[in-house]
Amino acid sequence: MNQWWLIPVQLFIGLAGGIAVGSGMVAFLVVLDIIPRLAQITRSYRLIRAYEWSVIGGSVFFTLSDFFVWSFSLHPLTAVLLGLLAGGFVGMLAGALTEVMNVLPILAKRVGMASYMLWLLMAMVFGKVLGSLLDWLHVLG
Repeated sequence: MNQWWLIPVQLFIGLAGGIAVGSGMVAFLVVLDIIPRLAQITRSYRLIRAYEWSVIGGSVFFTLSDFFVWSFSLHPLTAVLLGLLAGGFVGMLAGALTEVMNVLPILAKRVGMASYMLWLLMAMVFGKVLGSLLDWLHVLG
């Protein structure tokens, strides 16, 4: 069975997801001033360039590792170190978000969607649920 129409649909879904995640990441970093806030909290202004390059390097590395399905044979205790680093990142992310909880209203106001805030939130929630279900149930791959 020839399913040629799936290619443009998958391209559209992938591009839309990439734009959504990329713009969310940029909004997160720029609107919330995460990197300068991190430097302020840790009193490490001299390392601000290192923070920026860490975010860029991590984004590029993990994007490439996802695209090319890289795998590594590492010592099992490496998981402890990686888990601590991931936990630190999630902790700092949660701390930054609790300081600035009004990012969605600001973003909606700036793009002219303040009157559609409920619809915007519902689209995000249902999109996340649908995407997670499709990934977990292996429907798309």
